[in-house]
Amino acid sequence: MVDLHRQYLSIKSEIDEAIRSVLSTTDFIMGSAVSEFEADFAAYLGVKHVVGCSSGTDALQVALMALGISRGDEVITSPFTFVATAETVALLGAMPVYVDIDEKTYNLDVQQIADRTTSKTKAIIPVHLYGQPADLSPLLTLAKERGLKVIEDAAQAIGACYRGRNVGTLGNIGCFSFFPSKNLGAYGDGGAMVTSDSALAERCRMITLHGSKKRYQHEILGVNSRLDTLQAAILKVKLRHLESWTEARIRIARCYDDQLKGLELATPYCVPDVRHVYNQYSIRTPRRDALADFLKSQGVSHAIHYPMPLSLQPAFRHLVPQGIHFPIAEAVAREIISLPIFPEMQEHEIAAVTNAIRKFFA
Repeated sequence: MVDLHRQYLSIKSEIDEAIRSVLSTTDFIMGSAVSEFEADFAAYLGVKHVVGCSSGTDALQVALMALGISRGDEVITSPFTFVATAETVALLGAMPVYVDIDEKTYNLDVQQIADRTTSKTKAIIPVHLYGQPADLSPLLTLAKERGLKVIEDAAQAIGACYRGRNVGTLGNIGCFSFFPSKNLGAYGDGGAMVTSDSALAERCRMITLHGSKKRYQHEILGVNSRLDTLQAAILKVKLRHLESWTEARIRIARCYDDQLKGLELATPYCVPDVRHVYNQYSIRTPRRDALADFLKSQGVSHAIHYPMPLSLQPAFRHLVPQGIHFPIAEAVAREIISLPIFPEMQEHEIAAVTNAIRKFFA
């Protein structure tokens, strides 16, 4: 699905030097590379504050904690996303409340949000799924009218833009993941929260450091969730290449679009006035399972993101009122399949994938 070794070789000298620099100082926790990466990332996004943390999952949990989400609160989000989006809500004792997705973008259907809000609703978590920005304008308007916080789950969407602005910077806080397979990936786990609210940024930073601003003085309850210096040093190098990698992903997606025309499948829909960054290139077909088996027989990688909506997952099923279903999310989960995509992918590799798919449908 991705070739991280090929990417490493393309920037090996820069990465090796960054790692050597950290090893020479042995400043492994909260070293200078952390604040340097945070500053670089903030400049890239056009946001005032970046707070690094140990994973994208922690970014969501710390953001929720910083905004005061707690037991009994309700948080509206998508049922069609990675588990962490709702998992972090439930771990804090709050209730994830799902809204079905849009059939074209697979993102939250913002037209349904108003009907799902109650007096207990405190926040909305739109997910920029696969690298496609969610429809934020009406969502932000509704949130402002009803006094709700907006936490953008931008784990898959670094570099994506909504009407000229980077996703993650439009809500109260944005959350990013640096899992190795992400468009900007570390060599292990890592994440970040971004905001232009100085007080919120300070609270997030305190929470990641056991609730403290000064060592051994703990003002609020927190967790241990720091971005490692080694990972920050690696991310600092890779951030310099992100734009060229993003353009390569978009070019590869266009090749897929062209070569898959006329088949019994839906290629990714790209909303006008946004920049889709294709963390995943996911197609949809009623013959998904048979196609997956055929691709495997042809030696072509694939993945299913995601095979079951969160509303049907055993860990969350009890949180969904009886009789409530999300038909679009359930249908997409039965039909979605992701194809290999990474910046270093060559034309003959794209052709190998699309030829196999065309062979299957023939």
